[in-house]
Amino acid sequence: MTSIAIIEDDQLISQMYRMKFEEEGFTVAVAADGRNGVAMVEKMQPDLVLLDLWMPELDGIAALKLIRALPSGADVPVIVLTNSGGAADEAKLRALGIEDYIVKADFTPREVVEKVKEVLNRKK
Repeated sequence: MTSIAIIEDDQLISQMYRMKFEEEGFTVAVAADGRNGVAMVEKMQPDLVLLDLWMPELDGIAALKLIRALPSGADVPVIVLTNSGGAADEAKLRALGIEDYIVKADFTPREVVEKVKEVLNRKK
């Protein structure tokens, strides 16, 4: 079964995505901050990570750097979900090897699921 790690501090958003992905047959784990998210990725070794940028404890960029330093995290596809559409952030994140950069307000949960499926199909 395909597993998704969601690292998102907004519980309403993370639960909405959890439900949507579970309806589609994915195994989902959620962490509410970057530090716990990195530990979760290391333990679970998910097939894909959805990562928020602005979080307590450790922001998304710092979390992504730590994920990339993990033996199991170097190649895991990461899609950033954010409400800040900064070009500088996107360029920095792309340099760290993210698969995609999604502005939450511009995508429905269904569209996010479709984007995840598209990324996972490219990685097969």
